[in-house]
Amino acid sequence: MTRVAVDEYPAAVPKGAAASGLWRLGMILQILTGLALIAAAPPASPKAAKAKARRPAATASPLPVLQPSPDALRVADWIATSRDNHALPYAVIDKRDASLILFDAKGKMLAHVPVLLGIAPGDDATPGVGSKKLGEIGPAEKTTPAGRFLAKFGYAFGRQRVLWVDYTNSVAIHPIPGDAARAEKRRARMLSPEPDDNRITFGCINVPNAFYTTDLRPLFQKKGGYVYVLPDTKAIEEVFPRLRVHALTAGRDAA
Repeated sequence: MTRVAVDEYPAAVPKGAAASGLWRLGMILQILTGLALIAAAPPASPKAAKAKARRPAATASPLPVLQPSPDALRVADWIATSRDNHALPYAVIDKRDASLILFDAKGKMLAHVPVLLGIAPGDDATPGVGSKKLGEIGPAEKTTPAGRFLAKFGYAFGRQRVLWVDYTNSVAIHPIPGDAARAEKRRARMLSPEPDDNRITFGCINVPNAFYTTDLRPLFQKKGGYVYVLPDTKAIEEVFPRLRVHALTAGRDAA
């Protein structure tokens, strides 16, 4: 059953002719009283009206402003130059910065958003972790593996559609689950300016809901795309060996 906000329920009306007449009379008296109070209230001063006009409307907490790290820019440059994405959209996830940069198939940067990651540092998934139930996964096994992945949409438990990054190890990109958002304060963690508290998941990558719906899903839902997850413990060249070749080529071209 869908939960509805309290102010969406209609007011209860008493049954019966007599009760209905009294209810209408009470409502008329309330309206007249309200009109009298409004008429009696002193007019607002021009200064107060001006201050009220300047007051900004309440808005949702904005996402933190992010700057791509040198490693993320280096990987993005290699992908665009070598066309390693094979004409598909791609995302670069920087685990140390807890952020995701989204690119279209031509290498144009579309968005840069914070993400939530596996609680344990590490760049390799524990063998067999994908076949375990959540309650069976130990703290050290809750890692987000690093590497290059061909990501496609598919179904997870409960027929929830997610973007599978590493299907074998049950690593996907999806918005924050509702129950985890409340119990683990995941939205507050995502909005914080520091990346340290963004380590909270079992290994999946949580992204802002608006970004997932508006940017990521339309871009990846037809043919999928590539996801490049930067390491947090290994050397970046160990995870992406072709970066060495790219660096040598770039140095030769500059000379």
